[in-house]
Amino acid sequence: MSSARPNLSQRIGYMFGRTLPAEQREWVREDILGPGGSRRYLLRWNLPLIPLLMLFLLIPGPVWIPFAMMLLLLLPWLYFAIALMPIWQRHRLQQHGFDPGLLGSKDRARADRERADYERRFGR
Repeated sequence: MSSARPNLSQRIGYMFGRTLPAEQREWVREDILGPGGSRRYLLRWNLPLIPLLMLFLLIPGPVWIPFAMMLLLLLPWLYFAIALMPIWQRHRLQQHGFDPGLLGSKDRARADRERADYERRFGR
């Protein structure tokens, strides 16, 4: 297992959708499926939105109006970011040559353990 990490230019390219070299495949796998993968995805997806939302603070009027406008953009943005996360992760796995079935492997293993436990206790 290679522990090659991308340099800064490769990491920026990766964030914008570029494919990393083959020696960094394990890093990509850990980035997508490892601990904190969902958190990193949401940060990468939402951080570019912050400067746009800050522009709403320039709107004159009561303070609650710009915040309400920010919320009107932020809520659907977050909803769709969370809803599309498995699709994006599956795409990134395929892009780097991994089996997209890896995405749900932990859930399938847990379901198999629960089913085996159920069958052990209650029979078929």
